[in-house]
Amino acid sequence: MRFLLSRRWLLFALTVAALAWLASQLGDWQFHRLDERRAENRLVAHNLAEPPVPIDELMKVGAAPSGRHEWREVVAHGTWDDAHTIVVKYQTRDAGPGVDVVTPLRTDQGAVLVDRGWMASENNGGTRPKLPAAQAGDVTVLGWVRVDGTGSSTQVHDLATRAISSRAAARVLPYPLYGGFLDLHSESPAPATRLGATEMPDDKSEGPHFFYGLQWWFFGVLAVVGFGYLAYDEWQRAREERETRDGSGDGPDDDAEPDEEPDEDPSEGAQHAAVDGQHHAAHE
Repeated sequence: MRFLLSRRWLLFALTVAALAWLASQLGDWQFHRLDERRAENRLVAHNLAEPPVPIDELMKVGAAPSGRHEWREVVAHGTWDDAHTIVVKYQTRDAGPGVDVVTPLRTDQGAVLVDRGWMASENNGGTRPKLPAAQAGDVTVLGWVRVDGTGSSTQVHDLATRAISSRAAARVLPYPLYGGFLDLHSESPAPATRLGATEMPDDKSEGPHFFYGLQWWFFGVLAVVGFGYLAYDEWQRAREERETRDGSGDGPDDDAEPDEEPDEDPSEGAQHAAVDGQHHAAHE
């Protein structure tokens, strides 16, 4: 199999080795993501099972909440500032267009953004839908802690955005905000118009990471096995060509027995005997 030392096959082998290594690393990465997802699920399940605590235990004005506190439930008391309600555009549920309604809850320490829920609406983005008014007077709110969104989608224009961020909203509101926001669980007294409830996280789903990891590992094994098959096929073809070439070049065999001379014709033998007799008579 000296052909494996040729430049073409060496480059081929290096390429296959690199692809197999890359597939192995990508498989490992997917399994690491699976471990992270399982850890997140355990944290979410733990936080959802915890009893509610006062908002100031987990959230602070001007400071982002810890990611380990996401989906913990807190209690806040205050009044709604309906005049500064923010619309979160392009929110769909069950394939239907709609918006999320986010209203600041003014407390003694500042204000916290509360996603009051979802309502069906045309997602044209250019027209502010008619929103149900938040109730007046003091309210007690139970809500789940959420961390701020990131990126350009959090920018607030005309009290509308595509993702919730207390940092972005603080630039357009006239008072300091708690870091993060709340997804509403309940409020007391109950509102006259109820919005669509918060969509809860699925703490049982592990996503596609396990099967993606297996697929990447399979691709790596397939690359190595494929290389071995092609190498064997090349060796087999070279052997057949060599055998064919050796067979077509055979000459006469020097060790072969020479052909026997044909038996002498009886009439020729009689003629030779007569001639010999005449020679003997002449000598006498």
